[in-house]
Amino acid sequence: MEEEAGVRRWIVDITRWRPSPDQFDAAAALLPSHERPAIARFVKEDDRKRALVSRLLQYSLVHHVLRIPLHQINICRTPEGKPYLQKNCSAFPNFNFNTSHQGDYVGIASEPICLVGLDIVSISKPQGETTTEFISNFSSYLTDHEWNCIVRAGTSCEVLTEFYRYWCLKEAFVKAMGAGVGFGLHRLEFHHEHWTDISIHIDGEVTKKWGFWLFKLDEMHLASVAKGHPEGAVSSYKKALSTVSVTEEQLHSTLESPEEAFTLWTVEQLTESME
Repeated sequence: MEEEAGVRRWIVDITRWRPSPDQFDAAAALLPSHERPAIARFVKEDDRKRALVSRLLQYSLVHHVLRIPLHQINICRTPEGKPYLQKNCSAFPNFNFNTSHQGDYVGIASEPICLVGLDIVSISKPQGETTTEFISNFSSYLTDHEWNCIVRAGTSCEVLTEFYRYWCLKEAFVKAMGAGVGFGLHRLEFHHEHWTDISIHIDGEVTKKWGFWLFKLDEMHLASVAKGHPEGAVSSYKKALSTVSVTEEQLHSTLESPEEAFTLWTVEQLTESME
């Protein structure tokens, strides 16, 4: 079913990949030349690895799902940085994907009809400040309801995890829309039942056109997936979509279908699939 649907949830643990300089360059050489400067500009090795693996995931996934030869894949970006496929002639007119990376993981999610956003967070303890001081830096991005849920979560570790759950969901939504960093996260308010049946209120109004899922990747990392109606895309990203019309049945089917767990890939598997 997954092969037909164009739905993918892939993730890579970059700590398992320790390439030599030659191995790194060989992997980068699989990408179009215009993608490589964006990788080379990073100073730290881990940042370069994340940037490289993010792009390997994009090209490998498009090649894998849509059967487009690698040299014919043309991934563009909107002014806000949202990647999209130029000249998508596949059976999935709205095929779209989103990547995220933080900490040990780089991931990608794709959908054939609805918008998809992915965000990965690393639950790292604040350095040089208390948990309360740390999350206070982000209070303007949270609603009163969210703030109260966070500070009442329990221990400092539980408070921190609760904060990152909300933050992860907000980022996934904004990324799915294709919005830039200036989008007002305080306009979004999430409600849930023990972090299932998650719903969103936008400017105080609940919407049934979006679905959200949270995943615990390990003790220190969370991932969230947002799926929604294409009409929710920002204008620059709407232009990249083939259609923003989705039937109620298609939307309901997408939002009600169970969310698949992530498939763990190694960098070696990705590069082999591209050669």
